[in-house]
Amino acid sequence: MAKKTATKKKKGSDSNTIALNRKARHDYTIEDQYEAGIVLEGWEVKSLRDGRAQLKESYVSVYKGEIYLLGAHFAPLASASTHVNPLPTRKRKLLLHAREINKLIGAAERDGYTIVPLSLYWQRGRAKLKIALAKGKKQYDKRQAAKQRDWDRQKHRLLKQ
Repeated sequence: MAKKTATKKKKGSDSNTIALNRKARHDYTIEDQYEAGIVLEGWEVKSLRDGRAQLKESYVSVYKGEIYLLGAHFAPLASASTHVNPLPTRKRKLLLHAREINKLIGAAERDGYTIVPLSLYWQRGRAKLKIALAKGKKQYDKRQAAKQRDWDRQKHRLLKQ
């Protein structure tokens, strides 16, 4: 008889998403999206499993041909080991294929393009970060997007009736 193991999930969390950067889609026009692995320490993985991560103020930077996540806040657990000195906002290396890194570096050097983190999630037991090549929106672009979103909502209501 096979032994069944139940995975423990938090109440109300049906997806594998850990954290979202909602501000990124508001402030930037998304061009291309990539999935990157993250180099993490043990306490960070435990913190992610508990859902204690924020991508709100985070950004992606290129340094010496490698790509890093900066400003992401992973809150350490209270039950963390005493010999570990956790740094909640340390820089974390992102893992991508060399051709993806080269493409991102080339595009980020062009005028107006940047690399932004979109979401942090689990995939087959590993933490993944969805990053995007994006171009910054101007204030009038943001207003136009809001008007379009409102119009789409009204149109949907009218068609529903």
